[in-house]
Amino acid sequence: MNFLDDAQVRNTINWQEAVAALRNGHLLPRAQLHDVLIGPPQAMLLNRTARIEGLGYGVKVESVFNENASKGLPNTHGAVLAYSPDNGILRGVIDSHVITDFKTATDSVLGASLLARPESKHLVIIGAGRVAKNLSQAYSALFPQLEKISIWARQIEQATKLVDELKRLGLPIHVASDLPATLATADIVSSATMATQPIILGEWIRSGTHVDLIGAFTPDMREADDELIARANLYVDNLETTQHVGEITIPMKAGAIPSDHVMGDLYDLVKIDRPYSKPNHDITVFKNGGGAHLDLMIADCVLKKMGQ
Repeated sequence: MNFLDDAQVRNTINWQEAVAALRNGHLLPRAQLHDVLIGPPQAMLLNRTARIEGLGYGVKVESVFNENASKGLPNTHGAVLAYSPDNGILRGVIDSHVITDFKTATDSVLGASLLARPESKHLVIIGAGRVAKNLSQAYSALFPQLEKISIWARQIEQATKLVDELKRLGLPIHVASDLPATLATADIVSSATMATQPIILGEWIRSGTHVDLIGAFTPDMREADDELIARANLYVDNLETTQHVGEITIPMKAGAIPSDHVMGDLYDLVKIDRPYSKPNHDITVFKNGGGAHLDLMIADCVLKKMGQ
C-alpha cells in the first residue's frame, strides 16, 4: 500500500474533477459522521470519521501541535484512510494536507456554483494564507467569467506576496487595501481567516452578493456580523457539522436570527435541477464547515483515477 503525497494527488485530479466529486457525493445518502478529539489544547489528536453508502468509510487522523511553528515544523501532520464499501479493504492512505486543500476550496466553490449569480465577475478573498491560494485557483477554474480577484488581509505584505505568486499563473488578481470599498463592488466574497470578531459587516455587502464563510469552526469564532447573517438566505455545507459554529450560534443566541434560519445544506442544493436562481436583491451566505465526508469524497475521486 503506497502513501500518496501532495505531488501525486495534484497530478491526479484537477479542480473541476474535485467539485464534481463533491457534487456526486451529495447525491448519495447522507453521511454518518463522528469526531474524536483527545489530548491537551496545545497537543491534540483529531480523528474525523465518515461512512457514505456507496463510497465506504473514511478516516482523517491529524495531530495538532501548536508549538511546532516555533521549532520550524508544521503544526499538523496526518493522513486520510479510505476503506472499500464492499469488503472493508484499505484502498489507500493519502497525505491529509492535500486532501484538505482540495476539499475546503471545492466545498466553497460548489456552494458558490449553486448560490452565486452566474454572471459574477468580481471575487474578493479575505485572508492570504494557504486556503486563500487554493480558493483563488479553484474559483478561477470553475468561474472562468471572473474578471477580477481582489485579495485583502490584515497584513498587506502577506496579500502582496500571495498576489505576486498567483499573477505568475495568469490570474487577474490584485491587492485590496480598503475592505469596505472593495466589498461594495464584489459579486462573490470568500473569507478564510481565524477571526473571532466579525470582519465582514452587513452594511458593506451590496444586494445580489454571495458570501462564502470558511474560517469559523468553534463556538466563539465568526467572520460575519449579525446583520449580514440575518439579511441573507443562509445555507451551510452540512447541517450536522455547522450546528455549533459561532457564525450561526452567536446571532441565534442574541435573537438576531430564529432557530430555523438555515435554509438547507449541500444535500438539499445539489438535488435542485438547476443552479439556485435568486433576484438581484438577495444576498446568499454559505457556511463551509468541512467534515470527514468531504475528505472521503475527494479521496475516493483520487483513488478511482489511480485505479484503486
